Amino acid sequence: MLWWSLLALQALCCRASRGLQHYQTAWGHYDVCKSQIYTEDGLAWDYMACQPEATDMTKYLRVTLDPPNITCGDPPEMYCALENPYMCNNECDASTEELAHPPELMFDFEGRNPTTFWQSSSWRKYPKPLQVNITLSWNKSIELTDDIVLTFESGRPEQMVLEKSLDFGRTWTPYQFYATDCLDAFTMEPKTASELTQLTLLDIICTEEYSRGYVWKNDKTVRFEIKERFALFAGPRLHNMASLYGQLDTTKKLRDFFTITDLRIKLLKPATGATMVDENNLSRYFYAISDVKVQGRCKCNLHANSCVFDKGRLGCECEHNTTGPDCSRCKKHYHGRAWSVGSYLPIPKGTANICIPSMNGPVHRANASSLGVVNRNKGRPAGFLRTFTKTQQITAS
Repeated sequence: MLWWSLLALQALCCRASRGLQHYQTAWGHYDVCKSQIYTEDGLAWDYMACQPEATDMTKYLRVTLDPPNITCGDPPEMYCALENPYMCNNECDASTEELAHPPELMFDFEGRNPTTFWQSSSWRKYPKPLQVNITLSWNKSIELTDDIVLTFESGRPEQMVLEKSLDFGRTWTPYQFYATDCLDAFTMEPKTASELTQLTLLDIICTEEYSRGYVWKNDKTVRFEIKERFALFAGPRLHNMASLYGQLDTTKKLRDFFTITDLRIKLLKPATGATMVDENNLSRYFYAISDVKVQGRCKCNLHANSCVFDKGRLGCECEHNTTGPDCSRCKKHYHGRAWSVGSYLPIPKGTANICIPSMNGPVHRANASSLGVVNRNKGRPAGFLRTFTKTQQITAS
């Protein structure tokens, strides 16, 4: 009998521990939208702000290139190494799978040997600029949660711009400029993200950090530093996320800065490795990207803790009587007050700002038996992906 009592006590402690973990150490995930509580009137719901867990968003994008025929291999072409124009052993042939380098290879599983990558045609039309626009589209508002990282198989570009759109590609604004010489390329003084302050966080800068010298031998990455900007409020190790969430809650421009529907990588000038282009060896100059990382979450306005990918589209699974791809409006008969985004404040549960029944609409009375299991994926690993016959569901851990 004592043994069974100990087991029951242990189970109770585990449940209490998981609850404390949500409210004390893992509150920044906001992974619970509602919980059952007992009141004087009986069982009721306590609503909280909630959002999906961050995940690799490159699994859900559509990529387009401009010009569309800029990918190498049609016709087949031989490429030479930038540092050695006589080392020419890189062949691209679109008609042969082993030698083709289509854009999808920017997003495949890394760690393969040899490395897979997208590659452009060479600068064979020099001095006409070799320029490429790579557009990543989600058809959904996305909130960035980590650095955007591009890994180049070629030398890193000498001139490049990263742009964002908030309106599905109708308008674009720059995120950051990259150049070996910012003054010459963009008439901007060079700056790094580490020089930004809370007051200048939204400034658009040009950096030379990722473009100068024979950099492909050591580091092939180009970054847009999200975490370094987060750290201006949350501290160098992001230990004070409450401060960051407080700023995001009260400053719409800050929220919009980290929100996108589309990204555009504008490659303007390839690596040349020297001050002058060698016109006798133009096959040395091209772009090649082996990996693109975009970590983020579906933007659900703090009204959903999961997002579904169905028929090629992402959409929030809305709670709080809200609806729409971003949970950005109240459901029918729930316009008792104007829709509002959820709030991170007060920490740690936030404010749900649920839509309430309209005065002339049907009254919805929640009860425990009809509402299912709260946070149904608790205990599964972060980023867990559950697959259905026709839908994929991204759930918070």
